[in-house]
Amino acid sequence: MRSRWLAVAAVVAAAFTGAFSATAASATDPLTLDSGYVTDSAGVLSADETATVEARLQELTENSTSDLFVVLVDEFTSPSDRIEWADTVAENNNLGPEQYLLAIAVDQRSYYISAAEGGPLSGSKLDDVEQKIQPLLAQNDWSGAIILAADEIQGDGGAGALQVFLIILAIIAVALLLWLIISLVRRRRRAAAVRERGAMPEHPDPNDPFSTLTDDQVATQAGLALVQADDAITSSREELGFAVAQFGDAATAEFTHVVEAAKAKMSEAFDLKQKLDDEIEDTVQDRRAWHIRIIQIADEIDDVLDDNTEAFDALRKLEQNAPQELERVKSERAALQPIVEGAPAAFAALAATYDPTALTTVADNPAQAQERAALADRSIAAAAEAIAAGKSGEAAFAIRTAEQSVAQAAQLVQAISGLGADLATIEAQAQALVAELQTDVATAQQLPDVQGSVSAVASSTVQQLQRAQADLTVAPRNPQRAFDALTAANTQIDAVIAQGRESIDRTRRAQQMLEQTLTQAGSEIRTGREFIETRRGTVGSTARTRLSQAEASLTQALSLRETSPEAALTEATRALDLARQAIASASADVSSYNSRGYDDSGWGTGPFGGGSSSGGSGIGGDILGGIIGGLLSGGGGGGRSSSRSSSWRSSGGGGFRSSGFGGGGRSGGGRSGRSGGGRF
Repeated sequence: MRSRWLAVAAVVAAAFTGAFSATAASATDPLTLDSGYVTDSAGVLSADETATVEARLQELTENSTSDLFVVLVDEFTSPSDRIEWADTVAENNNLGPEQYLLAIAVDQRSYYISAAEGGPLSGSKLDDVEQKIQPLLAQNDWSGAIILAADEIQGDGGAGALQVFLIILAIIAVALLLWLIISLVRRRRRAAAVRERGAMPEHPDPNDPFSTLTDDQVATQAGLALVQADDAITSSREELGFAVAQFGDAATAEFTHVVEAAKAKMSEAFDLKQKLDDEIEDTVQDRRAWHIRIIQIADEIDDVLDDNTEAFDALRKLEQNAPQELERVKSERAALQPIVEGAPAAFAALAATYDPTALTTVADNPAQAQERAALADRSIAAAAEAIAAGKSGEAAFAIRTAEQSVAQAAQLVQAISGLGADLATIEAQAQALVAELQTDVATAQQLPDVQGSVSAVASSTVQQLQRAQADLTVAPRNPQRAFDALTAANTQIDAVIAQGRESIDRTRRAQQMLEQTLTQAGSEIRTGREFIETRRGTVGSTARTRLSQAEASLTQALSLRETSPEAALTEATRALDLARQAIASASADVSSYNSRGYDDSGWGTGPFGGGSSSGGSGIGGDILGGIIGGLLSGGGGGGRSSSRSSSWRSSGGGGFRSSGFGGGGRSGGGRSGRSGGGRF
């Protein structure tokens, strides 16, 4: 009996020991993830399944902003709660906010996706992923569940990124196509506008009546103008034939010349039209210019022929009223006689007063007036004979000739008296210029004349005055020559006076600014010198050099103070600028020295430690003042060194990935602890 109980006890003990051993073996504490994406501690994945899953998770990393790590164990222990266990593994392996951990307990039939706060996937999305993979986990399809989780995290079974890419690409293609179509339409419109405008200016010119017309419009107007001008010449030529038959060649000679001139212009227009029509290719600029020239020629022809038509009409009027017009011309000739007879005496009076060179324009006017009067007499006689003979056309031409002769004779005589009045006016103006120039010479002699230019101009002006006074007082006088010389002299001396006054103004302004600038420069130099001397242990060579140059410039300014205020002002300004540069450079040197651990008021927080002393009498003040500065500048102290402590942070760095560390410096913060997952 006893043996039998012992056997039973042994069997029970063995069973209990085996059961306990099996339970202990299946329990798994939080562990360290393998180097890949999958850690299969439960050993439920074959080698092929592991390779497939690893490839899919690598694809997820490459095509999305998320990483998925997977751990398969028998059971969750220490802690046994799935959420705590998964979050512990994720935190221990430094997974970042974009890195998720799918933890599966195959024997415990429990699973959970651990996620950090601030990750790209929302809690509802993770809940949805967990719900979709739960049926596959229930069927022990571990690889299928992992791949489905990756597909859901990436979206659309891995095709989401491709679809988004294709949509974006399609939008870009459509936008590019629309842009291309719009560009082509705009280009065609611009090209059409350019072709229509041709050489037409883009912006109208108020002084150019053709600037608002296109090339086609200009060409159309040129064609019409050419036809109209040719028709007008033809009509004028026919009219001239009638006039020649009516009045004779002599009476119509002037009209003949007008028509011939119009025909010559018309030939020029036809030549341009031929160039436009020949086989030689012309530029749009040339074609536009030639069309415009044709229009202008046609306008010129029209003006000439219009004047000719008016002359024809006047001649016909003379013919119709020849007797009355003859009497009118005889009356005008009779009134001219005393004027012509007084012309020699009027000229002689001018010649007795003025130099012959001043009268050259009217010297032969008395003789010319007599000739015009004689021509008028002959024409009047010829007109009377033509009227008596019934030749009204010849009478009209003779009357017109007499009329023009009388008018010209009167104009010649009037020019003599007009010149006398002009010379008297010029003489008065010249006398006024003499007085003005005398005042200008006196003014110029009072101006500063360092280079002698003012004296030279004043001397030249005096000579011009002497010659002008001779032309104005000594008979025969030449007021025009005097006025011209005085005008030139006045222009020259006015310029010199203006320059002299400007120089005086500049000197006055320079003197006003000089004293102030000298005072400022001296003050800045003293300030800079005191600053550098009291901190000479820390001030470098740049500040000292600028201060030395400032003192030299100030000395130079003082030496030029009396003789050249403008030059002195330049030097004083330079001294002021250099002094300020010296102070700025010295201040920078002291600030740089203080930033290394010394304070201007005493011993600072430098390498020797301690607080700041008061009163500026500490060791730091001695260094700045140069008392013991040589010790530092002489190389006896060596340099200070600083060390940095560094350590790896235990969180936020990301977990291991297949290619090395994951997470890339992402700050993970705490895991979310969301209530997801469950049993399957």
